[in-house]
Amino acid sequence: MGVLIKPLVTEKVSAMNEHGKYGFVVEKSANKVEIRKEVEKTYGVTVESVNTMLQPGKKKSRYTKSGMIEGSTPSYKKAVVQVAEGDIIDFYSGI
Repeated sequence: MGVLIKPLVTEKVSAMNEHGKYGFVVEKSANKVEIRKEVEKTYGVTVESVNTMLQPGKKKSRYTKSGMIEGSTPSYKKAVVQVAEGDIIDFYSGI
């Protein structure tokens, strides 16, 4: 498996698609150069810039019959990729 884990398909990221920006969940250890090469190789587009951010996990708790259960969601790294003008990435082509 490569650097890219899955594409982000949310309402906010889908609005950025009109401006040539696409979001991906990536490996925590991946750097911007590795992300650029992987996106260019996988989708056949020219990448202009890559912005990364770490999303921390959130605390979760719920009440059950056996008592209160506490935990947290996992943290992950996101990358927002700006592709060259005229290039598009179609996530739904294989469906």
